Amino acid sequence: MSEQEFLQNLEKKLWTAANKLLPALDAAVYKHVVLGLIFVKYVSDAFDIRRQELIEQFKNENHDYYLNPDDYETAAEYEAEIAAELEIRDYYTEKNVFWVPQLARWETLQNHSKLPPGSEIVIKNGKETVYTMRSVGRLIDDALEAIEKDNPKLKGVLNKQYGRLQIDQAKLGELIDLIATIPFKHASLQAKDILGHVYEYFLGQFALAEGKKGGQFYTPKSIVTLIVEMLQPFSGRVYDPAMGSGGFFVQSEQFIKEHGGKLGNVSIYGQEYNHTTWQLAAMNMVIRGLDFNFGKEPANTFTNDQHPDLRADTIMANPPFNMKEWDTGVSDDDPRWQYGKPPSGNANFAWLQHMLYHLAPGGSMGLLLANGSMSSNTNTEGDIRRALVENDLVECMVALPGQLFTNTQIPACIWFLTRNKKARGTLADRSGKVLFIDARNLGYMKDRVLRDFKPEDIAKVADTFHAWQQGKDYADEAGFCYSATLEEIKKHDFVLTPGRYVGAADEVEDGEPFAEKMARLTAQLQEQFAQSAELEGKIKRNLAGLGYEF
Repeated sequence: MSEQEFLQNLEKKLWTAANKLLPALDAAVYKHVVLGLIFVKYVSDAFDIRRQELIEQFKNENHDYYLNPDDYETAAEYEAEIAAELEIRDYYTEKNVFWVPQLARWETLQNHSKLPPGSEIVIKNGKETVYTMRSVGRLIDDALEAIEKDNPKLKGVLNKQYGRLQIDQAKLGELIDLIATIPFKHASLQAKDILGHVYEYFLGQFALAEGKKGGQFYTPKSIVTLIVEMLQPFSGRVYDPAMGSGGFFVQSEQFIKEHGGKLGNVSIYGQEYNHTTWQLAAMNMVIRGLDFNFGKEPANTFTNDQHPDLRADTIMANPPFNMKEWDTGVSDDDPRWQYGKPPSGNANFAWLQHMLYHLAPGGSMGLLLANGSMSSNTNTEGDIRRALVENDLVECMVALPGQLFTNTQIPACIWFLTRNKKARGTLADRSGKVLFIDARNLGYMKDRVLRDFKPEDIAKVADTFHAWQQGKDYADEAGFCYSATLEEIKKHDFVLTPGRYVGAADEVEDGEPFAEKMARLTAQLQEQFAQSAELEGKIKRNLAGLGYEF
């Protein structure tokens, strides 16, 4: 079975089964119940993998950790020493594996989740202690508390609310059993890859289930992939000031892996206001083994910037569209408003300028905004857009098709900006030029309401952008792309809607004379009218036969 088939079968099975277990819970709550347990499964599995490695090393006479059986009087004494060594925390932290206390190990949760209240569990962590069972929800909460206590990096990351859930606690035990069925290994996939995929799939499904609210923590994968493929964040500092569940970071990791780069060359910085979404993002990074800096706490990007001194090489974001009343507590002369104070009624240009402020001199950024940002002259928006163009900061504008988002039908576009359009490396001099791409006709309807990009759609847009950047094999294409000068943009009054520049695609001439075509089409229409009248008569006769004459 291929990796893709394996993962698709797994995700369908888990999602169907999980929904049968807790149908009474709202998706917004259920999300944290399921994803929190997947996280515990991950840290526990990673811990077990390291334990198995250590056991092999203790018995390998060529390894530094070798324990010679001849040094012990009995086999039992030798095995007891190995068991004691396995509980030494340094063996795990030296490999960046989270230390998982025995109470929080998956086998402890699974083996004891069905015990009645009052049962006692013996826990051995160096010394023996006795844990008294109150409920499975409370056991999970205490397990999460124990993980946080022993791993300062995870402080405040885990959502400890299982004991307060208004559900039959036995269902939590069944959910633990279900998550335990996630295969530990596959021929070419590691546990980390499998759990990471399941986590991402569940995030997407919960976003769909939550509808409008779900979109606040999740950006559709194809849009994230498009931005990552265009910006190619191979190295340096990567920043997302409205990170949601961290989708841009996950896709960047994927991109680096696929292109043979090194994950260690990228530093991840993020910020998120919503506390539970901030927790989801942190767990998302831990599951993938990514180091990250999400600031000291969840916070408002405009009033409590968690990375005030950061200058990032790549910045990507999908901030909330057309956010109102965003500037309470924000100074009018904030240094971020270099190109004009954004209006209180819309934060679009506040997000854009916040990102620009944090962009390194040679950096590039991409952000999703509502289409209105390309043409609005409300309050100061037209002046800010004009200043951005005149300072030659806008590199590319992409108009997206509708129905791409789970939470909004507002048409959207992607802004790409850079502080340096001069020739460098493989890039040609693009000074004084902006690339416009109209991608509204790309993609397909994946169901009745949602559109998606195919890989070839993403490749078409990204390849066009890179060809233009490099000055190789690029040509304007009517209806799709156009490289405009700042002078041309000025003639359009600094409106940046791609449709204004790319024009209409050339129609293919079919060779049929106009008069003949009209005669053929009107004859066809007459025939269809006749069929329609005949059908209408049949329907009326049938209804009359049933006593519904009209």
